[in-house]
Amino acid sequence: MTDTNEASTRPHDTLMWEVRAAPARLPELLAWVRERAVPELLTRPGCLRVEVFDASDERVVVIARFAGPAARLPDPPAGLLRREPHAWPFRHLSTHRPAAG
Repeated sequence: MTDTNEASTRPHDTLMWEVRAAPARLPELLAWVRERAVPELLTRPGCLRVEVFDASDERVVVIARFAGPAARLPDPPAGLLRREPHAWPFRHLSTHRPAAG
């Protein structure tokens, strides 16, 4: 388990980025995320993984984990967006998986 004091001194190593696509533009926004944002994040020093999610309300979420300070995503084309993206930095504390068997 991570000591709370230790966690508060480590850099934010995880980025959660969320945006809503302009009406009927979700496929184009997802293409931009997969073709531009994800490859750019994967080339940043310390990138461990990038996950992409979507939702039925034309929302896209990207979660990127780093070994060190988290990087930012590039700005998407404004015409693909219903509103500006929101981004939150986090510190990864733990991972839990179901027991085998």
